[in-house]
Amino acid sequence: MPEGAAGRRTFGPVVLLGLATAALAAVASAKPWIGARATGASDASMSALDSGTRYPLASAISLVLLAAWGVLLVTRGRVRRAFAVLTVLAALGLTVSVVAAYATLPDTARDSFDELMGRGSSDTGFTGWFWTTAVCAAVALVPAGLAVRLVGQWPEMGSRYDAPGAAATATEVSTVDPERALWRALDEGRDPTDSAQRQPGA
Repeated sequence: MPEGAAGRRTFGPVVLLGLATAALAAVASAKPWIGARATGASDASMSALDSGTRYPLASAISLVLLAAWGVLLVTRGRVRRAFAVLTVLAALGLTVSVVAAYATLPDTARDSFDELMGRGSSDTGFTGWFWTTAVCAAVALVPAGLAVRLVGQWPEMGSRYDAPGAAATATEVSTVDPERALWRALDEGRDPTDSAQRQPGA
Protein backbone atom coordinates (compact mmCIF):
# COMPACT_ATOMS: atom_id res chain seq x y z
CA MET A 1 0.00 0.00 0.00
CA PRO A 2 2.70 2.58 0.84
CA GLU A 3 4.41 1.70 -2.42
CA GLY A 4 1.22 2.37 -4.41
CA ALA A 5 0.65 5.64 -2.54
CA ALA A 6 4.17 6.74 -3.39
CA GLY A 7 3.50 5.92 -7.03
CA ARG A 8 0.38 8.09 -7.07
CA ARG A 9 2.26 10.97 -5.46
CA THR A 10 5.10 10.87 -7.99
CA PHE A 11 2.97 10.36 -11.09
CA GLY A 12 1.78 13.95 -11.51
CA PRO A 13 5.05 15.79 -10.79
CA VAL A 14 7.21 13.44 -12.89
CA VAL A 15 4.91 13.46 -15.93
CA LEU A 16 4.40 17.23 -15.65
CA LEU A 17 8.16 17.84 -15.51
CA GLY A 18 8.69 15.52 -18.46
CA LEU A 19 6.02 17.21 -20.56
CA ALA A 20 7.24 20.70 -19.63
CA THR A 21 10.89 20.06 -20.47
CA ALA A 22 9.99 18.28 -23.72
CA ALA A 23 7.64 21.06 -24.82
CA LEU A 24 10.12 23.81 -24.00
CA ALA A 25 12.89 21.90 -25.77
CA ALA A 26 10.66 21.50 -28.84
CA VAL A 27 10.09 25.26 -28.98
CA ALA A 28 13.70 26.25 -28.27
CA SER A 29 15.23 23.73 -30.68
CA ALA A 30 13.17 25.14 -33.54
CA LYS A 31 14.74 28.59 -33.06
CA PRO A 32 18.15 29.82 -34.31
CA TRP A 33 20.95 28.59 -32.09
CA ILE A 34 23.64 30.94 -33.44
CA GLY A 35 23.33 34.71 -33.57
CA ALA A 36 25.50 37.65 -34.56
CA ARG A 37 26.70 39.69 -31.61
CA ALA A 38 27.75 42.63 -33.77
CA THR A 39 25.59 45.70 -33.38
CA GLY A 40 23.78 47.22 -36.32
CA ALA A 41 23.32 43.89 -38.16
CA SER A 42 20.69 44.27 -40.86
CA ASP A 43 17.63 42.08 -41.19
CA ALA A 44 19.05 40.67 -44.42
CA SER A 45 22.23 39.66 -42.62
CA MET A 46 20.35 37.94 -39.83
CA SER A 47 18.06 36.20 -42.32
CA ALA A 48 21.05 34.84 -44.23
CA LEU A 49 22.82 33.76 -41.08
CA ASP A 50 19.65 32.04 -39.87
CA SER A 51 19.86 29.45 -42.66
CA GLY A 52 22.87 27.82 -40.97
CA THR A 53 21.98 28.35 -37.32
CA ARG A 54 19.32 25.69 -36.77
CA TYR A 55 19.80 22.05 -35.81
CA PRO A 56 16.81 20.08 -37.19
CA LEU A 57 17.87 16.80 -35.57
CA ALA A 58 17.45 18.26 -32.09
CA SER A 59 14.03 19.60 -33.03
CA ALA A 60 12.91 16.19 -34.31
CA ILE A 61 14.18 14.38 -31.20
CA SER A 62 12.46 16.84 -28.87
CA LEU A 63 9.16 16.22 -30.67
CA VAL A 64 9.67 12.47 -30.24
CA LEU A 65 10.30 13.05 -26.53
CA LEU A 66 7.13 15.12 -26.21
CA ALA A 67 5.07 12.49 -28.04
CA ALA A 68 6.50 9.71 -25.86
CA TRP A 69 5.40 11.51 -22.71
CA GLY A 70 1.94 12.05 -24.17
CA VAL A 71 1.54 8.35 -25.00
CA LEU A 72 2.94 7.28 -21.63
CA LEU A 73 0.27 9.39 -19.95
CA VAL A 74 -2.65 7.49 -21.51
CA THR A 75 -1.37 3.90 -21.81
CA ARG A 76 -0.95 0.96 -19.45
CA GLY A 77 1.14 -2.13 -18.85
CA ARG A 78 3.92 -3.11 -21.20
CA VAL A 79 3.13 -0.34 -23.67
CA ARG A 80 3.60 2.25 -20.93
CA ARG A 81 6.89 0.64 -19.87
CA ALA A 82 8.12 0.69 -23.46
CA PHE A 83 7.37 4.40 -23.81
CA ALA A 84 9.05 5.09 -20.47
CA VAL A 85 12.21 3.57 -21.93
CA LEU A 86 11.67 5.65 -25.08
CA THR A 87 11.64 8.85 -23.01
CA VAL A 88 15.09 7.95 -21.68
CA LEU A 89 16.42 7.22 -25.16
CA ALA A 90 14.95 10.44 -26.55
CA ALA A 91 16.34 12.51 -23.66
CA LEU A 92 19.77 10.97 -24.22
CA GLY A 93 19.49 11.62 -27.95
CA LEU A 94 18.58 15.24 -27.33
CA THR A 95 21.56 15.67 -25.04
CA VAL A 96 23.90 14.16 -27.63
CA SER A 97 22.49 16.40 -30.36
CA VAL A 98 23.07 19.49 -28.20
CA VAL A 99 26.70 18.45 -27.64
CA ALA A 100 27.13 17.79 -31.37
CA ALA A 101 25.64 21.18 -32.22
CA TYR A 102 27.97 22.89 -29.76
CA ALA A 103 30.93 21.34 -31.57
CA THR A 104 29.84 21.80 -35.19
CA LEU A 105 27.21 24.52 -35.48
CA PRO A 106 29.44 27.61 -35.16
CA ASP A 107 31.53 26.58 -38.19
CA THR A 108 28.40 25.70 -40.18
CA ALA A 109 26.81 29.06 -39.41
CA ARG A 110 30.01 30.94 -40.27
CA ASP A 111 30.32 29.14 -43.62
CA SER A 112 26.67 29.86 -44.40
CA PHE A 113 27.16 33.54 -43.66
CA ASP A 114 30.29 33.71 -45.80
CA GLU A 115 28.55 32.06 -48.73
CA LEU A 116 25.32 34.06 -48.62
CA MET A 117 26.64 37.47 -47.64
CA GLY A 118 30.02 37.43 -49.36
CA ARG A 119 31.92 38.28 -46.21
CA GLY A 120 32.85 36.64 -42.95
CA SER A 121 31.28 37.10 -39.55
CA SER A 122 33.45 35.81 -36.75
CA ASP A 123 31.52 37.74 -34.11
CA THR A 124 28.83 35.13 -33.56
CA GLY A 125 27.75 33.11 -30.57
CA PHE A 126 25.12 30.78 -29.19
CA THR A 127 21.74 32.29 -28.53
CA GLY A 128 19.58 31.86 -25.48
CA TRP A 129 17.51 29.30 -27.38
CA PHE A 130 20.52 26.98 -27.56
CA TRP A 131 21.20 27.23 -23.85
CA THR A 132 17.51 26.74 -23.10
CA THR A 133 17.54 23.52 -25.10
CA ALA A 134 20.74 22.41 -23.38
CA VAL A 135 19.21 22.90 -19.94
CA CYS A 136 16.00 21.14 -21.00
CA ALA A 137 17.98 18.20 -22.37
CA ALA A 138 19.84 17.78 -19.09
CA VAL A 139 16.72 18.16 -16.94
CA ALA A 140 14.70 15.82 -19.20
CA LEU A 141 16.92 12.92 -18.14
CA VAL A 142 15.59 13.17 -14.58
CA PRO A 143 11.86 12.54 -15.18
CA ALA A 144 12.70 9.99 -17.88
CA GLY A 145 14.83 7.99 -15.46
CA LEU A 146 12.17 8.25 -12.76
CA ALA A 147 9.53 7.08 -15.23
CA VAL A 148 11.44 3.88 -15.97
CA ARG A 149 11.85 3.22 -12.26
CA LEU A 150 8.34 4.13 -11.05
CA VAL A 151 6.08 3.38 -14.02
CA GLY A 152 4.94 0.08 -12.51
CA GLN A 153 3.57 1.91 -9.44
CA TRP A 154 1.71 4.65 -11.30
CA PRO A 155 -2.09 4.68 -11.59
CA GLU A 156 -3.55 3.70 -14.94
CA MET A 157 -6.51 4.95 -16.92
CA GLY A 158 -9.80 3.05 -16.60
CA SER A 159 -11.00 0.53 -19.15
CA ARG A 160 -13.68 2.93 -20.41
CA TYR A 161 -10.96 4.35 -22.68
CA ASP A 162 -10.24 0.95 -24.21
CA ALA A 163 -11.31 -0.17 -27.67
CA PRO A 164 -14.87 -1.61 -27.93
CA GLY A 165 -13.46 -5.15 -28.14
CA ALA A 166 -12.36 -4.90 -24.51
CA ALA A 167 -15.99 -5.47 -23.40
CA ALA A 168 -15.54 -9.22 -23.98
CA THR A 169 -12.72 -9.24 -21.45
CA ALA A 170 -14.99 -7.64 -18.86
CA THR A 171 -17.56 -10.40 -19.41
CA GLU A 172 -14.95 -13.10 -18.88
CA VAL A 173 -13.77 -11.47 -15.66
CA SER A 174 -17.32 -11.26 -14.28
CA THR A 175 -17.62 -15.06 -14.35
CA VAL A 176 -14.47 -15.41 -12.28
CA ASP A 177 -14.60 -12.54 -9.77
CA PRO A 178 -18.03 -10.89 -9.21
CA GLU A 179 -16.64 -8.19 -6.94
CA ARG A 180 -14.05 -7.16 -9.49
CA ALA A 181 -16.74 -7.20 -12.19
CA LEU A 182 -18.85 -4.86 -10.03
CA TRP A 183 -16.08 -2.27 -9.82
CA ARG A 184 -15.31 -2.66 -13.52
CA ALA A 185 -18.97 -1.99 -14.35
CA LEU A 186 -18.90 1.19 -12.28
CA ASP A 187 -15.68 2.23 -13.97
CA GLU A 188 -17.32 1.74 -17.39
CA GLY A 189 -20.32 3.87 -16.40
CA ARG A 190 -22.81 0.98 -16.17
CA ASP A 191 -25.24 0.31 -13.32
CA PRO A 192 -24.21 -3.04 -11.76
CA THR A 193 -27.54 -3.27 -9.92
CA ASP A 194 -29.51 -3.30 -13.16
CA SER A 195 -30.56 -6.92 -13.60
CA ALA A 196 -31.29 -6.38 -17.29
CA GLN A 197 -27.63 -5.48 -17.83
CA ARG A 198 -26.34 -8.32 -15.66
CA GLN A 199 -28.59 -10.89 -17.32
CA PRO A 200 -28.71 -10.26 -21.06
CA GLY A 201 -31.28 -13.06 -21.57
CA ALA A 202 -33.78 -11.53 -19.14
